[in-house]
Amino acid sequence: MMLAASRPLASKALGPADPRLAGSWTKGKAMRANHPFTRAAHRLLPSLLLFLVGMSNAATAPPQPVVFDATPANAAPSPLGLPDLIRISLERNPALAQAGLDVEAARGRALQAGLYPNPTIGVTGEEIGRRGGIYTLPLISQEIVRGGKLGLSRAVAERQTDQTLLALQRQRYALFTTVRQGYFEVLASRRRIEVLTDLVGLADQSLVNARKLLEAKVIAELDVLQFEVERDRFRADLDAARNEEAASWRRLAAEVGAPDLPRAPLVNLLGDVLPDYGFDEARAFVLEEHPEVRSARVGVTRAQLALRRAEVEKVPNVTADVGYQRNVNDRENEAHFQVSLPVPLWNRNQGNILAAQADVGRSLQEVGRVQNDLSGRLAAAFGRYAAAKVRAERYRASVLPNAQKAYRLAQEAFKGGQFEYLRVLQAQRAAAEANLEYVRVQSEAWQAAGEIAGLLLKDCWPAPAPER
Repeated sequence: MMLAASRPLASKALGPADPRLAGSWTKGKAMRANHPFTRAAHRLLPSLLLFLVGMSNAATAPPQPVVFDATPANAAPSPLGLPDLIRISLERNPALAQAGLDVEAARGRALQAGLYPNPTIGVTGEEIGRRGGIYTLPLISQEIVRGGKLGLSRAVAERQTDQTLLALQRQRYALFTTVRQGYFEVLASRRRIEVLTDLVGLADQSLVNARKLLEAKVIAELDVLQFEVERDRFRADLDAARNEEAASWRRLAAEVGAPDLPRAPLVNLLGDVLPDYGFDEARAFVLEEHPEVRSARVGVTRAQLALRRAEVEKVPNVTADVGYQRNVNDRENEAHFQVSLPVPLWNRNQGNILAAQADVGRSLQEVGRVQNDLSGRLAAAFGRYAAAKVRAERYRASVLPNAQKAYRLAQEAFKGGQFEYLRVLQAQRAAAEANLEYVRVQSEAWQAAGEIAGLLLKDCWPAPAPER
């Protein structure tokens, strides 16, 4: 797939200045330059073309193993950051490569739609006998396309190319969202393992203290069994968390497009400050700039051009035949000329015109449908994000410190024989639940924030924290 960086997004576009107005079409360079999609396309094209070229090279080359650094085998691997995984996904994800090839296929169809019909060359012979005959050589037949059909056909196909390019952009940010959410899922799984590992250590220490009290005959053996049950429960949760972490890494590798991605530490962003988003500003941006909305608006233009193309179909094409005729019998040279065209008496393409008019109305409604869908998706993501962010801040500020302090005090009191074992178990469970719930809400907040970033077309996300 070869792309020229100097090629405009919509070459020789034909369409109305406002794609939301149906039933108008005017030729001319000025209108093409003022087309809203063309203006947006020129801003978008350089980065997309550079991305497409790199993606094309990766798509046509044989898959290569992912290599991160050249550290020795006995050295710890360098941690992977979210930008590293995004880069790998741009190079390796097959769905993105397919979307790029769809753009090339659409460009080819647009080129083909505007090509002029080939001429026909033949030879005829009449009255062929012993004395000779009458020969027409060559007989050239050419169909002359009228009504601007070829220009309109190409314009319709070019709008389809524009929509395919916007579908590539939509696929790109959808991939970013998936990778980002998978990244934080792995981080949360690994943090859950750390929390449960600490809890197992604390449970082991509680069990040691309980056994000392049993030897001193301060508590009964039944009390010690309760501590063993609690310790074993944490161990079971730890084993399950390890299995879930392995599964989440495999899912992330598949989403990136590199199932052979080796296990590596990740840059931990889970505890970073969550970004601030304003719903009204985000909604206004999404409803104006999101690729799905822009594609729907281009669809209006395409439907209008298709309607105009259906209306000019009734303009008949002319077929002209011309040739040189040699009469061997009479030894004369003559010219041959014939012009013909169909007469549109009964078939004036009425049915296709009605269908094209309906498509224009449908495309106008499609813009509103897409905007409503995006508004709902953004609102749902904002709802999840706001709720998780509030809970995460509350857990970090008060719930988690208080639970840890209560467990520490209960453990010290139990070790000195001041508390019964049930008080310690309750504090231990409260601390465990607080830690695990804090990890869960952190992950939920970051995954919702990643979805919002995808809808806002964020390339570099999350933004680095400002230096102090």
